[in-house]
Amino acid sequence: MAPAGLWIARLLGVVWAVPNSLIGLVAGVAGMPFGARAEWSRRDFALVFHRWPWGPGGAITFGNTILHTGETLESECITYEHRAGRTQHPRIRLGDHERAHVYQYMVLGPLFLPVYLACGGVSVRNPFERAADRYAMTGKGWWPSRSA
Repeated sequence: MAPAGLWIARLLGVVWAVPNSLIGLVAGVAGMPFGARAEWSRRDFALVFHRWPWGPGGAITFGNTILHTGETLESECITYEHRAGRTQHPRIRLGDHERAHVYQYMVLGPLFLPVYLACGGVSVRNPFERAADRYAMTGKGWWPSRSA
């Protein structure tokens, strides 16, 4: 059982991320008539919409909501640096990568999207994406750092 302080911090993070979670919730519910299905993922600390019908494949996170085009977040994917040809990394669990973004949203709340976009959006240059990949590989370091 987590200490009371951690539960309070998590609760505040969830509340702080609500504006972004609502974006994901609306998009997820919009996908339900087209086959999306909602599931609470305790492990990923998010409401996950599997089989979300739009997008190029994979997943996108909005607050504590994950829109996923596949069947399970247990699926493996490659890191952004691997895809860009910068290095060879082992495959990572997609859900671990997306969970890092959930935590990042819980810290930045409504500021996450503007900061994320200012840092390069969906690209290997974005320190939030590199941190999410690092977290998925090691279980540590979900927050961007200068050494990463």
